[in-house]
Order: sequence, then C-alpha cells, then structure tokens
Amino acid sequence: MYSFIALSAAGLGALAYFGLTFTPANAILVAVVFGCACVVLMERVLRQRAENRLERAIEDLSRLLSTDAQAGAVLGQRINAIADLNPGQRLETVEADISVLGTVIRQVAEAVAEVEDKLAKVNAARPADTRPADARMIAAPPPVPAAPIVVPDPEPVIPLEVLRQAIEENRLVHHIRPIVRLPQRRAIGYDLVPRLMLEDGELAGAPDFMPRRGGKDIVRLIERTGLVEAVAIARRSRTGGRPAVLHIPLSRASLGDEASAEQLLATLDANRAIADALTFLVSESDWLELTTRERAMVEQIARKGAGFSIARMKSLRIDLADAAALGVRSMRVDAASFIERPDRFTDFHISDIANYMARFEVSLLATGITSERQIVELLDNDILQVQGDYIAAAGPARSDLVLEPGRASAQPLRRAEL
Repeated sequence: MYSFIALSAAGLGALAYFGLTFTPANAILVAVVFGCACVVLMERVLRQRAENRLERAIEDLSRLLSTDAQAGAVLGQRINAIADLNPGQRLETVEADISVLGTVIRQVAEAVAEVEDKLAKVNAARPADTRPADARMIAAPPPVPAAPIVVPDPEPVIPLEVLRQAIEENRLVHHIRPIVRLPQRRAIGYDLVPRLMLEDGELAGAPDFMPRRGGKDIVRLIERTGLVEAVAIARRSRTGGRPAVLHIPLSRASLGDEASAEQLLATLDANRAIADALTFLVSESDWLELTTRERAMVEQIARKGAGFSIARMKSLRIDLADAAALGVRSMRVDAASFIERPDRFTDFHISDIANYMARFEVSLLATGITSERQIVELLDNDILQVQGDYIAAAGPARSDLVLEPGRASAQPLRRAEL
C-alpha cells in the first residue's frame, strides 16, 4: 500500500514537472504533500476499521460473558437443588422399600408353594373322574359364602341415670396407665383412664358405665373432665421437671358437637405450651366414620400441636400418609391377636410393619400385654411400645399432679387455662 502511494506521488510530481512546467522543487513538494495526505487518509481508514473490529469483538465478548453468567446461574440453581437433597435418607427409603418388597415376594412364594403342595396332595388322593367330558366341563355351583359374625359391644352394666347421679356426686375419678418402651421399660406416656367410684367403694371401669346408645351429653362431660385433668397433670409435671405425655379419650360425641369442639380448641389455645404433650385417643370405628366436619375439627386440633392415637385397630391397611398428616402419632393393636394372627392386620411381615410405619412417624403400640413371652415376641419384631396390666395396671396419679376432687367437673374452663 505504501509503495503504491509512493509511486502515485512520484507520478504526480513527474506530471507537475513535465506537464505543468513546475520547477523541480515545486514538483517534489507536490509529490510529498500528495504522499503525506494519502498516508494520513489511509491511516485514518485503517484506524476506523480497527476500532470497528474491536467494538465487534467487545460485543461478542459481552454476549459470551452474558451466556456464561446465565449458565453459571443455572449451574448454581442445580447445585443448590442437589445440596438440598438428602441422598442418605432417600437411599434408606429405597433400601427399606426393597427389603419390604423382598419380604412380600418371599411370603407370596411360600404361600404359592404351600398351595401347590396342598393341590398336589388333593389330586393324588382324589379318585379318577369317570364322568363324560361334557359333564366334567360343567362347573359346580360356587359355595354360598358364610355371613360374617358380628359381635356387638357389651352393654354397660351401670344404667345411665345411675351414672348421671354418680357424676353429680363427684364420684368420677381419672387414673393413669403407663405406656412403656422396650427393652428398658421406661414410661413414655400415660393413658387417662376414667373410673366410677361405686357406693360400696369399688371402682368400675369405662366399659361398665360408658354409654353405648344415647347419653352423648354424659360422654362429652366425661371427656371434657378428662381433658381438664390431663392439662393439669401435664402442666404440673412439666413444672416439676418430668414432663408427661397424656393420652385422653375422645369420641365423635365431642368432635361432632359444636360447643364441645369450640371448648376443646379454646382449651388447647390456652395451653399451647403443653399441647404437644396431649394425645387424643380415638377408636378405630370412630376414626373411620369421621364426617367432613369432624375431619376438619381433627385437622384444627393437629394444628394446635396435639396428636392422635387410634385404639382397637382391627386392620393396619389404611393410608398411613393421610393419617400422619392428620396428626396420628400411634396405632394400637391387641398384643395377643397381633402375635397370633398378624396377617389379619397387615400384609407385611410382622418384623417389618413397625419399621414401615416409622417411616411416616407413626408408632405401633401393642396393648393388653399379659405375659413375658409376648414381650419377648414383640421385642424380637421391633415393636417397642407396649402397655398392659402385666406391665403396670392403672392407678391414681400423684396427689401433687391431680386436681382436687370435684374441681375438674365444676370448673373445667378455668382450670384448663392455668
């Protein structure tokens, strides 16, 4: 490029000297000026091109940096998401599922093998069928299924009027029955057991006087009195440095009554500090028959901090996730029936059901313990929460923890707000 400018300048100088009759000095000056002007112009053009190219490179670099920043943000989000995961817990869950699945498959295989053996024995002992083929193709009529045997609950032996009179005379007392954890047999909670003191000084249990038909107002009164007694015990035990968990009987008679439900929620509101120490004991039949309104009441109780324990379970084939969401902390089965025929309660192996329920933070509690053999059997199958007269019978709480006789039924709300 510079040589071209030099040649052009020389040509212009020659043209000025020979064609325009410039003096040699003027011709040289014209050539030099022309050459300098061309060099300056060329440098400017080249500088503009370089600046444009640099601007384009900067824009490209800015776009690349923006893309990298976006990629970094996405990577950061993924890293945060991975950091929030708990792979150990997920692996434990998967391992537990695989273990349970393997147990179920093993049970199915054993059951199929047993059925095949029985069929083989039956076929071997059955005489050859000599009927015509058409006759053999006609299926025998199916047997008529036997009607299920329904055993009604025994009626209370104490009439309703006698019960009303006894409550008016303040002869209703509440004892406690401990729930222990194996193998240390350390008390982890207490059932509040209502009892009626008879005129001869004997104590009648709840099955002897609790109304089955009618008398819902009496049932609500007994349950409200039990709640007040439980609140007093829970508060005073916490003050004494040994907080106790109380299981309080509750039925649909209280859950379905608007006034009783509001009073129960008000009591829980006034005692939020000990609400987590209160567990309401509901029978399986009442739990399964909850209406939409009663279920909403259960959800409100759970939001207050209290929990639920389902008693007298006939089957553990329920939605555990839904039950846990409603505040269920434990499910109770009769120890003798569960050990003898666990298949009546669950499809899981007896050694797996407690661990499976623990995944939903629901405990399996065996009641009615009558012998050491049952304790050993339950302990071998990781069922660690038990209760029964063999462990400890129901008895009165310490005098410094309970209310004075007659105060619970006379002033339930004021005592509940202590």
